[in-house]
Amino acid sequence: MLIKKYKRLDQSAFFLMALPGVLLLIVFNYLPMFGAIIAFKDYSPQEGILNSPWVGFKNFEFLFNSGNAIRITFNTVFLNICFIVSSTIGALILALCLNEVQKKSSWLAQLYQTLLFIPYFISYVVVAYLVFALLSSENGAVNQILRSANVKTVNWYAEPQWWPLLLTIVNQWKWVGFGTILYLAGLINIDTTYYEAASLEGASSLQTLWFITFPLLSPLITINILLQIGRIFFADFGLFYNVTRDSALLYPTTDVIDTFVFRALRTLGDFGMAGAAGLYQSLAGFIVVVIANWIVRRKDPERALF
Repeated sequence: MLIKKYKRLDQSAFFLMALPGVLLLIVFNYLPMFGAIIAFKDYSPQEGILNSPWVGFKNFEFLFNSGNAIRITFNTVFLNICFIVSSTIGALILALCLNEVQKKSSWLAQLYQTLLFIPYFISYVVVAYLVFALLSSENGAVNQILRSANVKTVNWYAEPQWWPLLLTIVNQWKWVGFGTILYLAGLINIDTTYYEAASLEGASSLQTLWFITFPLLSPLITINILLQIGRIFFADFGLFYNVTRDSALLYPTTDVIDTFVFRALRTLGDFGMAGAAGLYQSLAGFIVVVIANWIVRRKDPERALF
């Protein structure tokens, strides 16, 4: 009895340590779920959530019949796929390069890590001005270079076909440092005896990379990709709203679910349709991450999230 009582007391300390995080999770993640019923109501601030009349699925019908749902869903998913692929590949390449640099000069590797990580802390408001300085149709650096080369200039903020690539570049510049540090930590934790054994066997650098580094990093890569897939229906609002300067001419390729919901609230004041779009976004993301996790679990249960 004394041993069991001691174990309960010992574990209670851990429960107390977890309590603040659990409370924050409940307050900011679970209690707001009550507001999801706005998607099924003709919400009026004067009447409140509970007293507003029910309209069933009319908000969803208006969203999907307007043709906006297909466009914003495609843009959100397509651009997020571009971000996931480019950031994963870029972070892995940079992490491998930094790992080699660290073997020869630790201070130089730390300098590169700092330089790569700085963009992560820069606000998208600042990033938007930096991009505008490059892409302004009149005085932008890119158009000035094109003029000097006798090439036709581009009105970047009026031609939507360029923006999937431009947004991918901006996203890569801002987030690749974070991913690089993550994968570099995984590389550092790989036991060096694997590489020593491969060297004794006469394995080339490419063979070592393919048969040792990638397999040992694959659990980290899988978990990271699964976490990103879980938010594939959620867009980075700062990126899509600030960097594009909310230009209506760019909506065909840059309008995503988050910006659409914000605009619906700001211009139309349609809380019901905005709630329907948000609920659709959350449910679709949940379904995608469950399917992706199920696929990973069938191939290798140890790499699944749950």
